[in-house]
Amino acid sequence: MNEISSIDVGRAALRMAISETRQDEQDTRQQLARQNMQAVAVDFGGEFIPSVKKIIERAVVAAQRQNLVPANHIGEGAVAGAVRGALEQIAAKAVGLNVGGKIGIARYGEHLCVAVYFGVGVLNLNEVAVGLAHRSLPLG
Repeated sequence: MNEISSIDVGRAALRMAISETRQDEQDTRQQLARQNMQAVAVDFGGEFIPSVKKIIERAVVAAQRQNLVPANHIGEGAVAGAVRGALEQIAAKAVGLNVGGKIGIARYGEHLCVAVYFGVGVLNLNEVAVGLAHRSLPLG
């Protein structure tokens, strides 16, 4: 079996972020668990700029609740930094508009990836945006 790399963990986070239903999300988590990967997803919607802090907080809390990261400044910082990195990739499209979609987080060993998959727009005039970021954090 090949060693799982950061690109594989990024792919896993993106799979979580694009899951359509709770059942799809749970099935994806179980598939990833068979590869010894941990994963979680969080839905989100709201106006982009005022929501950045809430998006980061929700991702950190979800990662801690599912034991992807420890409840300390190292774990929190890794998730917060990766979420911020992923959000920076979509910020140009999202500033001043509403976003809605899902945040996917995956971890394997020292690799942590966060993917954001959002619809961006006003009313029915939506664009789609994807952001993905990686952080390393020590085991244990």
